[in-house]
Order: sequence, then C-alpha cells, then structure tokens
Amino acid sequence: MRVVRLERTGAPAVHGPRRTTSRLYRAQAGWWQMNKARVLTAVPMAFVLAAATACGSGDDAQGGDGDTITVVASTNVWGSVAKAVGGDRVEVKSLVDDPSADPHSYEATAEDAADVQDGDVLLYNGGGYDSYFERLAEQAESQHVVVAYEGEGHSHDHGDHDHGDEHGDGGGPEGVRSQQGGDDHDHGDHEGHDHGDDEHGDEGGHEGHSYADGENEHVWYDLDVVSEVADKVATELGELQPNQKGTFDENAEKFTQRLEELEGKVDEIPDGRVLATEPVAHYLLEQAGLEDVTPKDYTRAVEGETDVPVAAQQQVTQMVSGGDVDVVVNNPQTVTSVTEQLVTQAGQNNVPVVEMTETLPQGQDDYVAWMSGQIDELVGALDK
Repeated sequence: MRVVRLERTGAPAVHGPRRTTSRLYRAQAGWWQMNKARVLTAVPMAFVLAAATACGSGDDAQGGDGDTITVVASTNVWGSVAKAVGGDRVEVKSLVDDPSADPHSYEATAEDAADVQDGDVLLYNGGGYDSYFERLAEQAESQHVVVAYEGEGHSHDHGDHDHGDEHGDGGGPEGVRSQQGGDDHDHGDHEGHDHGDDEHGDEGGHEGHSYADGENEHVWYDLDVVSEVADKVATELGELQPNQKGTFDENAEKFTQRLEELEGKVDEIPDGRVLATEPVAHYLLEQAGLEDVTPKDYTRAVEGETDVPVAAQQQVTQMVSGGDVDVVVNNPQTVTSVTEQLVTQAGQNNVPVVEMTETLPQGQDDYVAWMSGQIDELVGALDK
C-alpha cells in the first residue's frame, strides 16, 4: 500500500478533561499511555476487520475512466476537500459527519470497516486524531491513501504555495507536515503580530505532546496543508482515471485559488487577545497573528486531563473579568466542565465566544464556505 502522508507539526494541542485523545500513531515511548483510551472498545477491532472482510470483497474498486471513484474520508472536513477535487467523478463517504460528535473518541463500526475496505482512495487526518480510521486503512486493499499529518519537524511558509517535490521524500510514509520540515512559521507581513513561540508557544504537556513539543493535529485549520491535501488527492484520483487527470488537477487548482482568497480574509482579521478552550483552530489564529493569552498551567491541566491549578483558574477568571481577553474561542464538540465554566464566565463578562468546530455543520459540504463563515464570526467578535 502506498501511503501519501502530508504532515503538520509546530504548534499546540490542547484537550479537555473529559475527552479521549490520542496523538502520533507510532512505536515510541509512552505510545500506549497516549492511545489506550482510544482503543476501540464498543466494537473489538478483530471483529470489525473480520466483518469488513466478509462484507467488502475488495473486487469492486473503481478505476476505469467511466466509473465513479469511491473516496472514503475519516471526517466530512476531509471529505469536502475530496469532493471539491473529484467533483462528479467521485462518491465521497465520510465516517464522521455528525456536528455534535467528537472525532477523537469515535468508535468504528463494522459498516465503517467495510466502507474503508472497499474504498478506492482513503483520506484521513493522521497524528492519532482519527486512529480508528488508520487501523482500518492498514488492513484495506486500497493502494491510494492520503494522510494529512504525522511526524515531527516542520518548516512552513504560509506565503508560498509552491511546495513542489520537497514533499515527495521517499524515506517512508510521510505526511504534509513532516514533508514541510521544522517549526519555522512565516505568516507574511501581518503587522504587529510577532508573538513567536517564546511568549505563548510553551503551552501545556499532554503526555508529551503540547505547545512545548509543537504537536497539534488539527491541520484542517492550516490552509496551506489543506491545499497540499487537495493536490495529493488529485494525484491519486488521476492515477485511477488517467484520462481525467487534467480535470482533477484543474479542480485542485481552483480549490487552491479559493483557499488563497480565504487567506486574504485571515490576513485582515484585526488584532486581539484570544483565550481558547482548546487550540483546535490554532493554525488559523496563528496565521491571523492573534495573541493566545491562555495561561500555561491552565493549558497543561486541560491538556493533561488533570485538575486546573487554583492559581491558573484564578488567572483565567481575572483575565476574563478584567478585560484582558477579547474573544474566547470554544470547540463545542469537546465540552468539559472546565470549558463550560470558561464559556459561562465569558458570557457573564460580555466577552464574545466564537465557536470553531472539528466537522462541517449539518447541510454544509463546502470547506471554503464553512471556514469563511467561521472567520466572519471571529472578525465580528473582535470588532465588538
């Protein structure tokens, strides 16, 4: 199986006390501790894979230029990217498309396994975010797999979309983020926003993956990574239907042009201080140059699923009540007692709360439209 991994590192990852989380799916110290809560419990994996083998013959894979290509994605965010590239030449199945669900804790079903087994192109996030999908993909027959994120070391210039062959390193399965290098972010000339990692970059320590480690798997909020994923999807689709390669490449280029317009909106986001319940939208906020004022100890506690220290909680309360926070960014799909308390405090002190989610809302299948709407809400909150 050829796996195209598009990897992203170099920023924080925070998770609330109730949620089950996971990170890089690889053999390394502490892996089991990081992922034991993510092991499928409702449906044993052996049963899921056995059911997939029984239900999915693997003989239905499409590939002829007159056939529809089946793309199976872990979430509808990545499914929407595949649809933008494939158009009416693809049928997209997204395993997680419920706006109220938490993709981190999703448990695969036998039907999911059968879908992955029969998929022509498999597309998932990686980095342990959707490890249920990764497990299924490893057992699938598809030779066309695109992964958005895995690994360490990231060097990324948000002002340059021409990544070229630097992402084709043959040293093993690589994702967009690993192929882009270390943690050197150049987000262009957004005046007055040089916050860097020294001020706010050492936020938390969830079992070894934190601001300090530069791990954040929510790469669909990095518009450049999304563009790279679109390009890789076009490549895989073009290999399945060579006569349609030009169409797929053109669709990917049009999609990238829309992303570039979206980046223009991001660059126009006004200055502000943000306190996040979870850095799901970190890459977008980082590109906008917004200042993350979340206390380190608060982040560490939330990320480590431990009690927030009294001093850190008092600091958050004082910032919200004292006018030191312009916007609270909340992920409504990972509600905890800690995040609920923060949102309540924000409301009591007339601090705007902007929700940024992990999946597209019901009835929405356009990535750019979805992201644009969230940016508009953020701008509106900062302008208050």
